[in-house]
Amino acid sequence: MTTPQLRILSAEEAVDDLPAVLALPNDEDPLTLAERLKDIQRIELVFPKFTDGRAYSQAFLLRRRMGFTGDIRATGDVLIDQLVQMSRMGFSSAVLKPGVDASAANRQFERFAAFYQGDVVHQQPHFAAAETA
Repeated sequence: MTTPQLRILSAEEAVDDLPAVLALPNDEDPLTLAERLKDIQRIELVFPKFTDGRAYSQAFLLRRRMGFTGDIRATGDVLIDQLVQMSRMGFSSAVLKPGVDASAANRQFERFAAFYQGDVVHQQPHFAAAETA
């Protein structure tokens, strides 16, 4: 049971010209976007401080409850220690703070290859998934 790896980007790499990008403030309810999701290619969720985790809940709601299949990108105060959890909650890409080494960020996924609890991708806990395999 491995967690899919995030696409990790530097601030310079994060600039693109996708026409359907929505930046969602972390105090906005993603459930209000239901009618617009089909037209959106990427939703950028903001971490104003690494201690503010509301964007985790937004990503979870977008992926699990609303079925959003586009890119969910973490922006703002993104630390490498958060990347594995971001992936488990439904993020598909993350923009690192300036000066953060992307190779160090990728090593996080090698350290934590599997989890006992379920997540957005693997909804059943490890023991239940093992019983059905």
